[in-house]
Amino acid sequence: MKKTELFFNAILVPLDYVMLVAAGLVAYALRTSPLVAGWRPVMFEVTLSSGEYYRLVFLVALFWLLAFVFSGLYRIKKNVHFLEEFPKVVLAASLGLVGIIFYLFLVRGIFESRFIIFTAWSLAIFFVGAGRILVRWIEKFLLKKFYHGAHRVLVVGNGAWGMRLKKEIEKRPDLGYRVVGFLPVINMERIKSFVANPGVDEIVLAEIEADKEKVLDLVSFCEETQVVFKFIPNLFQSLATNIQFDTIAGIPIVEFKKTPLDGWGKITKRIIDVLVSAFGLVVLSPILALVALWIRLDSAGPVFYRSKRISQGREFWLYKFRSMVDQAEEKKKELVEQNERNDGPLFKIKDDPRITRAGRFLRRTRLDELPQFFNALRGDISLIGPRPHLPSEIAQYKHHHKKLLTIKAGITGMAQVSGSSDLSFEDEVRLDSFYIDNWSLYLDLKILLRTILLMFFDQSAC
Repeated sequence: MKKTELFFNAILVPLDYVMLVAAGLVAYALRTSPLVAGWRPVMFEVTLSSGEYYRLVFLVALFWLLAFVFSGLYRIKKNVHFLEEFPKVVLAASLGLVGIIFYLFLVRGIFESRFIIFTAWSLAIFFVGAGRILVRWIEKFLLKKFYHGAHRVLVVGNGAWGMRLKKEIEKRPDLGYRVVGFLPVINMERIKSFVANPGVDEIVLAEIEADKEKVLDLVSFCEETQVVFKFIPNLFQSLATNIQFDTIAGIPIVEFKKTPLDGWGKITKRIIDVLVSAFGLVVLSPILALVALWIRLDSAGPVFYRSKRISQGREFWLYKFRSMVDQAEEKKKELVEQNERNDGPLFKIKDDPRITRAGRFLRRTRLDELPQFFNALRGDISLIGPRPHLPSEIAQYKHHHKKLLTIKAGITGMAQVSGSSDLSFEDEVRLDSFYIDNWSLYLDLKILLRTILLMFFDQSAC
């Protein structure tokens, strides 16, 4: 772990404390200010002087930090994205809120202002979030501008994955890595030379079929020299990430699980799908009505587009707002030669002439996807999952593509929030396979939050 990473992670503790104190003080100042008091007179009795209240805030903020610790906000990691931190900030602030309410319930007579309590909670989320965004921005700026704190990486292996890893690191300095060397095969003399000069923090083995003895020598060398060893797994090693041990009549059995999405996780995910979809259809009904009216006025044809798709091996009718001209499927035959997705079964061309004026906006903002809440409510698909494909596309799947059928398809997913318009089909498969292998409710929340942000700030969907 680099000193820079330790510094930026360590500074979050006092920064969060200052932000929590500020939230408590500002909440009190707002409630007792003439502006708020004129709108909502102070009806509660404050038995604490302002000085005593301030001292209480400083003390409560210390205990509030414990909730941040238990929420994992101080785990030392590199390349932490705010979308990964924000759900934890909300959780930690909410745990602190529960603690404060419980304390006030036991010790009555301090004050009875719900405004102060809930304003402090809201401001805590905002202030802490803003502080962390600033810290991460400074950290990223130093990485991109000066490579300050970047991990020096030696890539070993000239296969497709090794070449791609090198290219991605060189293209994205904000990832926190810098390639200092690239070797086609394991060569211990060359590796030792790189470690000596210019210095190496991590060695990534991308040579999947490397000789086992050489790999063991490399691992041993890394242990001796305090160099981090990483490797890109092959298919069997990837399968081993989801295994379950069992016995049958005393005989040890190992099961390769298709996904951790099972048992209570599967039940919880379905409950969330139903609740969020129903809530979305009700709350967004005015927007749905306006979009439907716009489509009707913009071009001839039905409001909804209905397409047969496959989710978890089962066919169903997928509903979207129509974003193309009527009879678009028939006109697709004329555009086959312009298909830009020749790496897989999908069809996509830039500036598709079939897209209507309204459809271009709907696609860019993802509003055309809203009717899929109905599909999620029915259980055809989930909120989060791989993209639902056409039967004709699935007929062209290669063997490893069929992993996408092991769980329900989703309205949004890992590939969609990772720049699906610019990704190759194989990249989409890789991202969705990662989701299947590493599913968690927390990962679902991250994808959902990222989707909401993309609706407002991403322009690539059209």
